[in-house]
Order: sequence, then structure tokens, then C-alpha cells
Amino acid sequence: MIEVGALRALRSVAALGTLARAAEELGYTASAVSQQIKRLEGQVGVPVLAPAGRGVVLTPAGQAIVDSAPEVFQALERCAEAARSVAEGAPRGILRVAAFSTAVRGLLAPTLSRLSTRCPDLRVHITELDPDEALHGVDAGTADLALVHDADGLPAPLPSSLTQRHVHTDAGDVVMSRAHPLALLDRPLTSIDLASHAWVTSPPGTVCHQWFRRLVADVPEEPDVRHLIDDFATQLSLVASGDVIALIPRLARPRLTEDLVSRPLRRPPQREIFAAWRRSANASPAIQAMIAELGAAIESATTQTD
Repeated sequence: MIEVGALRALRSVAALGTLARAAEELGYTASAVSQQIKRLEGQVGVPVLAPAGRGVVLTPAGQAIVDSAPEVFQALERCAEAARSVAEGAPRGILRVAAFSTAVRGLLAPTLSRLSTRCPDLRVHITELDPDEALHGVDAGTADLALVHDADGLPAPLPSSLTQRHVHTDAGDVVMSRAHPLALLDRPLTSIDLASHAWVTSPPGTVCHQWFRRLVADVPEEPDVRHLIDDFATQLSLVASGDVIALIPRLARPRLTEDLVSRPLRRPPQREIFAAWRRSANASPAIQAMIAELGAAIESATTQTD
């Protein structure tokens, strides 16, 4: 009979391309993963991996095993969830959550205290991961729940073994010093309003930089970008100097100090945020408790005042 650990190891190697990366994800050594693969090959009687440059690829037999793996993991998940349900559906144990950084700050962090009070036997372990990595972690079984966002309007591809639920729409506002001329405009800002002003923005390649480029696309002159800073708190410290303004997602925005003010945009950039988990874990009391508590955190984040 195929060992579950060996099946999980093969699936991780298939997704990541090397024994070393699979070992890092699974928390093993590369030698331990190699031994699991060898035991699997002994159990099925045929090779499941073949060398490919510095990495490895699946053999046809290995691909057949990986293709069947989701059904195995889903069946095991259903067994575990049935056992949890016997205990009156009380959330307990460890819930492993993978999420992008601003979701950790704006959604998960405000949730933990309430969740701890409601579910004292549940512990939440959070890992910061980009959406693609977070979904892979849930699909591979190294995480139970993922919080992901669409990238420039395109959602991350969802593996067939997962299901998802929309939990929030995040939007960007322009933040400035209270002494800045734009602070006097008590209305949503337009791209024309933003022309000729200096900026601090997130670096190219980030979602927030894509938001910024789209926001100023109609401005005739090239925007005056003074600083490229990835950390939003650092952006705000530069905004406080009065020389620059910044476009910051609401979830990523710390509470503003008295010398700063935010202004909404007439056409704000937005991103949709989803919670994703394995279909076989639909009945998980821990996942359902987390989803329920996210609602209150989202309401708190969207009603945060300057």
C-alpha cells in the first residue's frame, strides 16, 4: 500500500521541480524526501521520477500517481472531518493559514483575538505567502486555508481540489499631508487632480505599482515618482514630510496620524479577496469559524477612520 507521506512528497516534488524545494516546503531534509520517493517506487514497482537538468520530472507512472492523489487526500480529509464533527463541531487543534501580507495585517490580525475568545481550543498558525504559493500550499496539504487576491483583475488559478469564497473588496486611496493642497479637496479625486504632484509608490512588479500606473495613465505628463518603497508604513513617513503623496490599499494602511489625511478616488483601483480551502474540508469547524470571524474584521477595516 502506498504511504500517504510518500504520496505527499511526490506531489510536492512534481509541483516544485526539485527534491530540495519539496523538502523545504514539507519541513524535511532532501535525503528524507528522496527516501520517501524510493519507498514509493518500491511499493509501485516502477520509477516515478527522472532526472532533468538540475531538477527532476515525473515519469508517466509518476504522473498517473500524482493525478490520482487529490482523490486520496480528499478521502482522508473527509475521514478527519467526520471525526471532528463527532465532537459537536467544536473548532480545536491547529488551523494553518497562508495569506499575503496585507491580508495578514488587515484581516487576520484583527480576527485572532475574537477567534481565540470564541474558540479557546483552536490555535492559528499564519504563513505569509503570495497567492499562487498559498493556493499550492492548501492543495498540497501544507496549509488548511488561504487568503488570496486577484492580480491586476485576474484571479490566481484555483486547483480543482479547492473551493473559494469571496470575502472582501479592497480599494486604494490617496494619502497626503494635511498641509498638502489636495487635502483641501473634500471630494473624490480624479486623475487630473493628481497631475503635477510628486509620489512615493510601491516598486514595479507589485500590484500596488500596477494600480498606480493605471491611475495616472490619463495624465499627460510622466508622473514625478520620487521614491520606490515597498513598506507602506515607510511610505507614510515620507508622505508626512509634505513633499509626496501615496496610493495605499485600505487593508495595508496603518491608522493615520493627525498630520495625514486620505482622500478617495472617483475611480479607485480595487482587488477582490477570496478565502480558499480544500473541498473535502468544507465541514471543518476550524475553517468555518475563521470564515465567520473574518466578517467582523472586514467591517472594522472598511470603517476605519483617519
